[in-house]
Amino acid sequence: MPTEFFLDKVWLIPLFPLAGAALMLLVGKRLQNSAVSAVCVGSVFASFLFSLGAVWQLLQRPAAERVAQKILFEWVPAGLTHTSSGKLVNFVAEWGLLLDPLSAVMILVVTGVGFLIHFYSIGYMAHEGGYYRFFGYMNLFMFSMLTLVLANNMLLMFVGWEGVGLCSYLLIGFYFLRKSAADAGKKAFIVNRVGDAGFLLGIFLSVGALGTIKFTEFAPALAAGHFTVGAPVITAIALLLFVGATGKSAQIPLYVWLPDAMEGPTPVSALIHAATMVTAGVYMVTRHNAMYQLAPLALDVVAVIGALTAIYAASMGLVQNDIKRILAYSTISQLGYMFLACGVGAFAAGIFHLTTHAFFKALLFLGSGSVIHALSGEQDIRKMGALWDKIPTTAKTFLIATLAIAGIPPFAGFFSKDEILGKTFEHSPALWGIGILTAGMTAFYMFRLVNMTFFGASRVPHDVEHHIHESPRTMTVPLMILAALSVVGGWIGWPASLGGSNRFEHFLDPVIARHGAEHVEAAAVHGGAIEYALMLASVLIALAGIWLARLFYIQRTDLPGKLASSFSGLYQLVYRKYYMDEVYDALFVNRAKDLGTTLALFDAKVIDALGVDGTGWLTRFASRLSIWWDTWIVDGLVNLAARMVWLFSYPVRMVQTGLVSSYALLIVFGVLVVLGYYGYLLRTMLR
Repeated sequence: MPTEFFLDKVWLIPLFPLAGAALMLLVGKRLQNSAVSAVCVGSVFASFLFSLGAVWQLLQRPAAERVAQKILFEWVPAGLTHTSSGKLVNFVAEWGLLLDPLSAVMILVVTGVGFLIHFYSIGYMAHEGGYYRFFGYMNLFMFSMLTLVLANNMLLMFVGWEGVGLCSYLLIGFYFLRKSAADAGKKAFIVNRVGDAGFLLGIFLSVGALGTIKFTEFAPALAAGHFTVGAPVITAIALLLFVGATGKSAQIPLYVWLPDAMEGPTPVSALIHAATMVTAGVYMVTRHNAMYQLAPLALDVVAVIGALTAIYAASMGLVQNDIKRILAYSTISQLGYMFLACGVGAFAAGIFHLTTHAFFKALLFLGSGSVIHALSGEQDIRKMGALWDKIPTTAKTFLIATLAIAGIPPFAGFFSKDEILGKTFEHSPALWGIGILTAGMTAFYMFRLVNMTFFGASRVPHDVEHHIHESPRTMTVPLMILAALSVVGGWIGWPASLGGSNRFEHFLDPVIARHGAEHVEAAAVHGGAIEYALMLASVLIALAGIWLARLFYIQRTDLPGKLASSFSGLYQLVYRKYYMDEVYDALFVNRAKDLGTTLALFDAKVIDALGVDGTGWLTRFASRLSIWWDTWIVDGLVNLAARMVWLFSYPVRMVQTGLVSSYALLIVFGVLVVLGYYGYLLRTMLR
């Protein structure tokens, strides 16, 4: 095997799940569930193994040389183009894959956590209809996300970006016969298209300003263009890219699709929230860090939006009762933390939290699925309680994930969240204040969830209670693996102040640009009273949230109701999600409907006012045009294809009579022809 076999074959990593998805599309309906599982779960496992091999071989290189590209073919050869500085460049977009420390982290997270979610789905979806369709969509989701993170240029990244958007629509609306699921899928698709428009404009502007969209050429292009810190065109590109990130990663104001995404099967929620899609925005901003470090205004916008989203979503998580929606708002809040890190220039810290979050958030969602499975589909935590001894594996692993997200040491979330808070304090104590308050709220609502689900008195309906059972091994084994990762996953970023070396940050150093450092590179606070005080503050506020949740939901269960009654207006405001869905309906949805109504009345009103027959000449014309188009273009193309098949199949149809005697006669005739042919050959040879 060649020394760098896996690096040379890196294109196989996204190809494996694509092959699985294609197979499900073609013949999946004819396969048994066991065969579907073997193909689709096996394809993701193969991607994970190849990812391990590729990353291992990348690590064998010196740190400065850890960049491997595989160009498959020239995709968009646009030719010579002028940049905004007047420089003439040859613009080419390749279908190429880039493996460097940043994409290495992402492919391990996507394939590793994705494989566990796929394996879990074997048990969770065992009795659901459309089994092959579900796994086909999941494999396609994996292919799209792997294309996104391995792309070596912005345009190919956009292909993966749109792919995960399509797959989210298909998977969120998987139960398409249920109107709420179909509506949630459409909502996710439409909201993301708004953000994607910003991303696309950012790509176009990058071509005009830099003459390239290739990630490895950004730094030289920025240097060649003599762009200074705060350059307007670079700031515009960074802001447009962030518009795309707000849609994909559910930040203010485009977060509204993510809570409704819980209409999909629970493994879909886990895949979207932990390993794919919502993390794409954080990855994209980090991948373009060279631009962001030259755009301090854009960085400030990223930081402020991230901080506000973190506390805003956490406030809604305080009062939700659906177990999956609580976790959805938690995801939005944690993504806010990641963008806060990017906004203060701590890009490595943002990716570190993305990694640890993948472990404990996947565990939380899969654990919630195990609870729902045990309770015959129940998702309301007000109808749970006292499940600790009834589903012990689920309960214990769920508690580990909750400790991790709350930031309790030595669990994974403590190290990544504490690093973000530390970097934020160096940049802006005000933003740190929002972050630390959010940490306390996170601990409270997550332990509210734990206490109401696993402890206290049982509120499970009697007809459900005697059916409670632990999930099968296909579901509990992934929970245990993720629980282990939720404990030790943060140790790779052990800070220097606690005797470590933060290997994770050093691993990403070659990817993080260093220009504009006076704005974004905060001086590290090395060991000392301030850093230890910040750590202590984050742990203490988390412990305070845990204690308060125990007081409210175990010891004094009457307090939440009294507080809700005393502050009913505020409670309703938060419970109704600040009425943002209603606001969006009023501003956009209903206005779009009004526009449609206005256009429908155009024929009857405007044309009539012009003195033309208002009873419908425009309508008749449109109707006739529609009939012509349907008859000659739509039906015509289909009928043409059918007629061509009919024509070329005529010789074959002549012998397809349906009479067994005719077939037997043809077989005898064929045998005689073959025997005659070989007899002729034999006689020729004997002469």
